[in-house]
Amino acid sequence: MGPEVRFHLLGPLTVTVGGRAVPLGGAKQRVLLAHLLLNANRTVSPGQLIDTLWRGDPPTSATANLQTYVWRLRRLLPDGVALRTHDPGYSLVVDPGDVDAHRFARLVGDAARAAEDGSPETALTLLAEAEALWRGDPLEDLPTAAAWDAELGRLVENRLAAVEERLALQVRLGRHDPAIAELTVLLAEHPYRERLWQQYLLALAGAGRRAEALQAYATARERLVTELGVEPGPELRTLQAAILTGDPLPGPAPVVLTGAPGTGKTALAMHVAHGLADRFPDGQLYVDLAGTGAPRDPAEVLADFLHALGVTGNTVPPGLGQRAALFRSRLAGRRTLLVLDDAAAAAQVRPLLPADAGCAVLVTTRGRLPELAGAKHVELPVFGEREAARLLAELAGPDRVDGEPAEAAEIVRCCGYLPLAIRIAGARLAGRQAWSLRTLHDRLADESSRLSELRVGDLGVRPSFELSLRQLPPSARTAFGRSAVLGAQDFPSWVVDALLDRMGTHDVLDVLVDANLVSLTGRDSSGHPRYRLHDLLRCYATELLAEEPLPARRETLARVLSVLLALAKTAAAALPPAFGAMTGPAVAAGPVPDRLVADPLGWFTAERKLLAAAVQLAAEAGLDELAWQLTAAAVPFYDLRGAYDDWRRSHLTALSAAEAAGNRAGAAVLARGLGQVRLYHDEYEEASQDMRRSAELFAELGDIRGEALAVAGLGTVARVRERPREALGFYRRALAGLERADDRSGVAQMRNSIGSTYALLGSFAEAETWLRRARELAREIEDPHREAKVLTELGTLHRETGRLSESLTCLRLALSILEELDDERCSAYALLGIGQTLLEAGEPVQARGVCDRALRVFRETGNHQGETTGLALLEQAQRRRTPSAATRT
Repeated sequence: MGPEVRFHLLGPLTVTVGGRAVPLGGAKQRVLLAHLLLNANRTVSPGQLIDTLWRGDPPTSATANLQTYVWRLRRLLPDGVALRTHDPGYSLVVDPGDVDAHRFARLVGDAARAAEDGSPETALTLLAEAEALWRGDPLEDLPTAAAWDAELGRLVENRLAAVEERLALQVRLGRHDPAIAELTVLLAEHPYRERLWQQYLLALAGAGRRAEALQAYATARERLVTELGVEPGPELRTLQAAILTGDPLPGPAPVVLTGAPGTGKTALAMHVAHGLADRFPDGQLYVDLAGTGAPRDPAEVLADFLHALGVTGNTVPPGLGQRAALFRSRLAGRRTLLVLDDAAAAAQVRPLLPADAGCAVLVTTRGRLPELAGAKHVELPVFGEREAARLLAELAGPDRVDGEPAEAAEIVRCCGYLPLAIRIAGARLAGRQAWSLRTLHDRLADESSRLSELRVGDLGVRPSFELSLRQLPPSARTAFGRSAVLGAQDFPSWVVDALLDRMGTHDVLDVLVDANLVSLTGRDSSGHPRYRLHDLLRCYATELLAEEPLPARRETLARVLSVLLALAKTAAAALPPAFGAMTGPAVAAGPVPDRLVADPLGWFTAERKLLAAAVQLAAEAGLDELAWQLTAAAVPFYDLRGAYDDWRRSHLTALSAAEAAGNRAGAAVLARGLGQVRLYHDEYEEASQDMRRSAELFAELGDIRGEALAVAGLGTVARVRERPREALGFYRRALAGLERADDRSGVAQMRNSIGSTYALLGSFAEAETWLRRARELAREIEDPHREAKVLTELGTLHRETGRLSESLTCLRLALSILEELDDERCSAYALLGIGQTLLEAGEPVQARGVCDRALRVFRETGNHQGETTGLALLEQAQRRRTPSAATRT
């Protein structure tokens, strides 16, 4: 093997062979090498290289000069490094492991996996090795190039993120003093970086310096509010509230409850979780890991947890390690309790464990999990005689047990003191007040028939259900059987109203809960109780439902879904409108409890899974009208929260159902919606096809507004593909249609789109005229969300025309409106605009501060275009803040 070749980008550009630097020639050759290294193993066009070498002002001999630089560089490169010429351009073929930027990324990834596997010391070592690769700002000795901004911004951001992760590990391990010292220095350099403030507060509080921690929060808030015009984010506010309580901030406590089936692990975990609710003000996360059946993939569980924590978009991070790291980051500074029920193995649990102070975990499992280092293991044995008798008395009644103590003792003995078996016995007694305890004992006494009378786990469950059901009133039996129409979903209480087609069925639900046929699983994000049938109970309910005629079963499902649709439409009407979102005509519904949607965003968050399942159920049952309307009604929520996966999946399902049924109206709406989410995914060709199909269908139906909205979508596709004149044609056509349809909100949006497109063409006066007309109309129709989006465009326009003060005024007003509407996606664009204007105004530190927050949202929602723009802004801010003497003059 030859001497080791290394390429160094994380500082001045250097190439070493065997540890010795290789001469690289003049500045142009060094810029050429840097560009090829940033695009290692990819073909780069001559035009791109020429633009980078001469900063957009090439000489007439640029092509010949480029060829000369390539020839010279090829001669200087060490053996084993190939600079290849292709028909479309050039590529530098290197081993990624020889480039320090790639080694840095690999070490950070290894550290994340080590932390996930419970090896924080190893993670710290790896992060220290990664940080040691940095020798300054990336490529600090070279002239700047616009084509590098996003990649260099990503490198700088990833470096700071690695430092943050290392400090978080130190704080977690109790090494508070060195962390405080380093954080003090970092915060002087990055005064608006909220993750650094979070670790600083945690370190101060962990070191017993709570007063200083609270003062630090006050300092952070003052800077953010007075200098950036934004309040601290929810994580920082939550951490401050936790410190205010005066409670200790320990590391997370994992407690593992183990025991045989039927020992009451889940019941105990839920009881403990309920009792600890006040100690975990940031809520509880519950998941059934299905360890005794088909164990759930922890990556899938993390996706659900991240959704619950507000992480949405077209891509929750794809890998298990990335999801686990983001999950732990989102729990930073929070006090949350996790209940991981029915775990299969430690490997399933470990990625789901938080790492920050204030959190706790309850795990239930049949087997022991000794691999979970640091966990407190509690094994649940079967009951003792007194505990068993007490449980039987609670279920059967203390008077009856006191009246026949010997028989009670024999019953619990025959049950093997197993809690589940005792519950079955107690339920049978409670449902048969005329029985004496002697009657049940006699039935259990014969060992040859005991399993028929009383079984454990899945044995004997069905006979128990039958006995319980016989004691129910007719309405409760009907509701129990019909509850199977929703499949394996938890559900809110109003579902029972819809199942029975009458209001006020709380008494029926109480009977089912009291009979242990329906379980109360907790409260949803809106504070309403949720219920669920155990899987085996649901199977039994399905058998009962099958006894009803098929038309009656279909009618029951339609009634439930119609109420769900009515609630979804009510909730959607109170959210910021999503341009292009359409709903169908009213569908007859059963009793609709509108009070449940007093918090529209909370309602959609709570019912997200139920809505997705409802679309699938409707499609499978041939209820195509309900299928397409359910998914269309959820679009404002999907758009507001960036729930692109749900949006796409439900639209594809409903679209297939609509097309199969020949439902052209539904297909037209869904094709437009599908095109919109594909546009968000940067799938421009597919989006264009969907929009055209939608426009054609609406035209066939004579729906002027629908056709105009689809044409507007085509305009947006053209605009993001940098075809502004083509976009203007579509937008003007859409505007005419929306004016004919008297859709004033749509007209306001088209004026906005036309104005922003004129700005792209450099026609600033024309652009401002259209944008001001758009804002006037938005205010006339009292649409604050539309006004905020127009203000964002006006802020951009003012920046481009040098009116920086007006730009900041518009953008900050837009941000305040959008934050009040809880629209994170659009708020991120407003923040990005503020950052760009601050940078133009000569305030790079403040620009970076607002950009940090925007980047977090772009990453959580999978907005790659926004992230790239934000990273480029970060690099520009960093460059203007710390210019290199050699190249930044």
